[in-house]
Amino acid sequence: MAEPDGPAARAGWAVRSWWLIAGMWIRSTMAYRASFALSLAANTLVTFLDFAVLLLMFAHTRQLAGWTLAETGFLYGTSSAALGAANVLVGSVGGLGERVRSGSLDTMLIRPAPALAQLAAERFSLRRLGRLLQALAVLGWSLTALDVHWTWDRVLMVPVLLLCGTLIFCALFIGCSCVQFWWGEAAELQNSLTYGGATLLQYPPTVFARELVAGTVFGVPLAFVNWLPALHVLGRPDPLGLPAAFRFASPLAAALCLLAAGLAWRTGLRAYRSTGS
Repeated sequence: MAEPDGPAARAGWAVRSWWLIAGMWIRSTMAYRASFALSLAANTLVTFLDFAVLLLMFAHTRQLAGWTLAETGFLYGTSSAALGAANVLVGSVGGLGERVRSGSLDTMLIRPAPALAQLAAERFSLRRLGRLLQALAVLGWSLTALDVHWTWDRVLMVPVLLLCGTLIFCALFIGCSCVQFWWGEAAELQNSLTYGGATLLQYPPTVFARELVAGTVFGVPLAFVNWLPALHVLGRPDPLGLPAAFRFASPLAAALCLLAAGLAWRTGLRAYRSTGS
């Protein structure tokens, strides 16, 4: 099958390939509905323990570094929802290292579908929805509990924030996985920037040192997932004193992250030499 011509056609074919492969795994999962329901419930319950930690903290204090429970819940819900959505979409790319070591990536490269789409959809697991559903529930509660004057720009910022945060985490999943083209095992690096980054973003930026917060703006752009846009939504001052434009720069940050991840993937494929066996 010839590769579709044009960037839009190739992107459409990649999405369709991902959906077809993920659909196969979904049908396999739904053959055991009771098992799926139990695993989804267990995953949702386990991920709720993260928010339970915040609830325990606020049981002993009314504010955390000047932020209320509802405001912290907004940070928790947005970061966890973005991570959960990215994990559903491309979380399986972490298996790249094993395929590189075994040479089984060759099988994906000769199939008439983009290798990245195949890798992202491989062993697609519906139980990953547990994290996303739990995060959305917390986010929904926080939106009703926040003491915020909801203007049209603040309302619009919430879905934009979630979309851009998801794309940034997708780029981190892919980009960190590409390290495994040269370094056989990089799961801990990926986890530290994705799951560790999401945990960092669940807490107010004023909890951390200015140097760490600056690193999430000018280094690994985690602050654009929710910290910076949340300052606009919640009407809070920037602890770094950055220009107000940074609060609206999440789409640009997401685009640059995706571009970097795409370049890392293409560079890794060019460097790939199979196992030699």
